[in-house]
Formats: sequence, structure tokens, C-alpha cells
Amino acid sequence: MEILKPYRARIDALDDQIIDLLAQRLEIIHEVAELKAARDIPAVLEDRVEEVIERCVARAKEKGADGQIIRRLYTVLVTACCDLENDHIRKNDAA
Repeated sequence: MEILKPYRARIDALDDQIIDLLAQRLEIIHEVAELKAARDIPAVLEDRVEEVIERCVARAKEKGADGQIIRRLYTVLVTACCDLENDHIRKNDAA
């Protein structure tokens, strides 16, 4: 479908930027996990989880994006990051 090619190229470029940003986010998650493990802080802080998701939904709405889609995406993202922190903390506890 030749007509879709320029749109796909734009989406691919955005996906590359998103991946770059997610990689940065994951680096910070590893740093946070180290700190939480060292200070015996639980990986999942429910208030913070909800705060992050709500902030992102509000930002999406400001930008004219569908808040429900952003809520779904960020719920998955934050859950995955919490899992990553839990795994890291468990490994530190086992060491």
C-alpha cells in the first residue's frame, strides 16, 4: 500500500523516539530500584502509581489525546516497571 508509506514512516520515527524515551525511563527505574532495595522501600507504592497514571491522562487530555487509551497504556507501563523493581529488589534480597 504505497499510499500509506509516508504515514508509516512518520509513525516509525515516532516509535523510535518513544523507544529512546522508554529506555531512559527504564534506566531511571533501575536507579530507583537500587535506592528502594537499599532503603527497604516497597517497589509498589499505590499512591504513586495512581498519581503517575492520572498525571499522564490529564496531560493527554490537554494535548487532545484519548485519555482512556493513555490510561490503558500507562497502566501496562507502570505495572511492568513495578514488576522490574520487584524483580530487582528480590534479587538484592537473595544476594
